[in-house]
Amino acid sequence: MQFWQTIEERIAAATGRPFRAEARRSVGGGCINETWVLEGGGRRWFVKLNMARRASMFEAESEGLLALREPQAIRVPEPVCHGIAGERSFLVLEYVDMGGPAAPARLGEQLAVLHRHAADRFGWHRDNTIGSTPQRNDWADDWVRFWRERRLRVQIDLAARNRASSGLIDAGERLMAVLPAFFTDYRPAPSVLHGDLWGGNMDYDRAGNPVIFDPAVYFGDRETDIAMTELFGGPGPAFQDAYRANWPLDAGYALRRDLYNLYHVLNHYNLFGGGYGGQAERMALGLLAGVGG
Repeated sequence: MQFWQTIEERIAAATGRPFRAEARRSVGGGCINETWVLEGGGRRWFVKLNMARRASMFEAESEGLLALREPQAIRVPEPVCHGIAGERSFLVLEYVDMGGPAAPARLGEQLAVLHRHAADRFGWHRDNTIGSTPQRNDWADDWVRFWRERRLRVQIDLAARNRASSGLIDAGERLMAVLPAFFTDYRPAPSVLHGDLWGGNMDYDRAGNPVIFDPAVYFGDRETDIAMTELFGGPGPAFQDAYRANWPLDAGYALRRDLYNLYHVLNHYNLFGGGYGGQAERMALGLLAGVGG
């Protein structure tokens, strides 16, 4: 197929070595992308596919992976090439053989090192996506404004267009109005973030080294990454203890955790609908009660 031949040629150009796939194996994929493993000449590559109009999503993901690799704190798959072949967009990554022994304490230690890689402002040099939802990353000096305008407002406005309940929209608007109350004595630094760090986007290679992938990178409050590890079931207490031993969290994290995770629950509502709307409304009301809003 010309489609696969184009990808093979791009791999060869990127690596400086001829490549022809002797085997192509579908490894399924999540709700966003189709994923494959290509094997040939003793080499393997992990390939993500989507529609051609999603090419910018893969371009941003490639840049995000490079940003996470730069501090050399934790293993991140190396992006090889990306582009369009026929009517599909593609991203080729280093193949990492997963399934090794879990090492959550090591993950916590390494994530703390990663988060110490900082910028002087919040945001990133380009927009990207959270799932398939556009994620705005315009640079900002003020974190509260960034979280309100670039994160919560985008999702709440989208939820309104998706016909969310009036209760959810009202609670979201009220929450944005009192947002400074969550930051009365806390000033986060702009750490490099994975941005979508739930359990499905982390694993361990065969040697037991933690690996993180499928990022939605930007510079922001490191608490957002930690919060998401707790949202859908994560690496657990050993991870949390090791992270805190290397870089303790502020006492107010316990309340802000739901504030940060509300963004992801709203995004799940906007992508999938269903019970996520009710969950988001309950979270927003609980947060308002926590600050007397």
